[in-house]
Amino acid sequence: MNFGDFHYALPVNEPVLSYAPGTPERARLKEVLAELKATQVDVPMYIGGEEVRTGKTVTMHPPHERAHTLGVFHAGDASHVEKAIECALSAREAWSNMSWESRANIFLRAADLIATKYRPYMNGTTMLGQSKNAFQAEIDAACEIIDFLRFNVHFLSEIYAQQPISGPGMHNRLEYRPLEGFVLAVTPFNFTAIGGNLPTSAAMCGNVVVWKPANTQVYSAQMFMRVLKEAGLPDGVINLIYVDGPTIGKVCFNHRDFAGVHFTGSTGVFNTMWKQIGEGLANNIYRSYPRIVGETGGKDFVVAHKSADPAVVATALLRGAFEYQGQKCSAASRCYIPSNIAPRVKELLIEGTKSFKQGSVEDFGNFVNAVIDEKSFDNIAAYIDKAKVDGQNILVGGGYDKSKGYFIEPTVIEVTDPMYRTMCEEIFGPVLTLFVYDAEKWEETLKLVDETSPYALTGAVISQDRYAVETATKLLRNAAGNFYINDKPTGAVVGQQPFGGARASGTNDKAGSALNLYRWLSARTIKETFVPPTDYRYPFLASE
Repeated sequence: MNFGDFHYALPVNEPVLSYAPGTPERARLKEVLAELKATQVDVPMYIGGEEVRTGKTVTMHPPHERAHTLGVFHAGDASHVEKAIECALSAREAWSNMSWESRANIFLRAADLIATKYRPYMNGTTMLGQSKNAFQAEIDAACEIIDFLRFNVHFLSEIYAQQPISGPGMHNRLEYRPLEGFVLAVTPFNFTAIGGNLPTSAAMCGNVVVWKPANTQVYSAQMFMRVLKEAGLPDGVINLIYVDGPTIGKVCFNHRDFAGVHFTGSTGVFNTMWKQIGEGLANNIYRSYPRIVGETGGKDFVVAHKSADPAVVATALLRGAFEYQGQKCSAASRCYIPSNIAPRVKELLIEGTKSFKQGSVEDFGNFVNAVIDEKSFDNIAAYIDKAKVDGQNILVGGGYDKSKGYFIEPTVIEVTDPMYRTMCEEIFGPVLTLFVYDAEKWEETLKLVDETSPYALTGAVISQDRYAVETATKLLRNAAGNFYINDKPTGAVVGQQPFGGARASGTNDKAGSALNLYRWLSARTIKETFVPPTDYRYPFLASE
């Protein structure tokens, strides 16, 4: 029995290591990369307390080095989804009844394990499996996932402490229950931290989870699962399975105990999920209305004012558009440059892009690596080819080669039509489209930015004119869930910039804040009256 109110103070963000030449972290990471490449792993599914190997293996290769084999993972089918749900539900009672401090300390221990022993392994598997350079891996697979774990413990302790007032003769309290059933977490390839946060944020609240990562993120996902198990996560609380999307949807969305989905991925897939869940509601399948939480697509913008410093604009674009090959949900993919500074901005963009080194993640001098897989490569290349056929101006880049890895040159396309397809459609690769506007048409351009895309994830305004900044902030109020002033539109930090967008970009439930955790809780109000009445009559009923 517990006799204490346990509080978890606001943490500080995990320091980002530099990996500069001569640093111990650089030397250690290179050792681990060599170790990982020398070992081919055999990755099972983790269902309940079992490591499940089906024999139906999928080979994992670094996107930048197709000839190398990292290992295999064992793919499952509908029976494994059903087994994962069964194991999750079997674990639910014990897990939901575990004391908060015991649940919390599992995730705090996992954070400390990643910050120390497993840091080079989380970074190394992310670098090799998802083709991230050392810095991009560090801010994702180490720092962000550590921050999610620590900050979510703090946020949840703050939620649990929120209690109603009580009148005389009674006591009121709120009980924050987990959802009634299991939560499905579906995670993307591009951020190991998202892969870690979506299942653990729900589990932290007392829920049990079926976790399906993207096939192209399994290499780092299995490493995180190993960390959770070492941290003491009980069997069945999070079940890691590798099953195709339609199969997992068919089983989970038709299950009576489906309680919610925590999703990051494409808008199209999320829309299909929503439709399937709606059909389930129409057929009275579920115990409760499932929670539907999704962060989906983006067509993120940078709009510069005529007062902007061209060097600031170019730097925001070079980093915002091309870090991690433009494969961030928040990546800058369309920009609006005023005519007065456009020549200098274009000059700096061309110069900066040509200075990038591209290649393997093992060469720490490479700023750009490979895109995730052949399907993505072919899709991005098709956009570039179509732009060439349509006579659009390729300012820099435009080349690609998949003979050794899925390499696409960082590409800047200048268009004269602000509604050209690469200004409107999500490409998810190292392609930035630039439109030059009349420097005197600031408000008209802001309205164009707002109306061009169905998405509303991130955006940035760059200006030295405060009136212009205020105008942009107001007119673009609904165009981005994360809005940046004089910065690139990427790089949200847990606890500092809660992340998420609306419109076609998702439900805006703000990962990295208490807002997201509320979605995985079901509150119960309890009122206790100390001396209950024994007569129904109120005083106003008495005779004069």
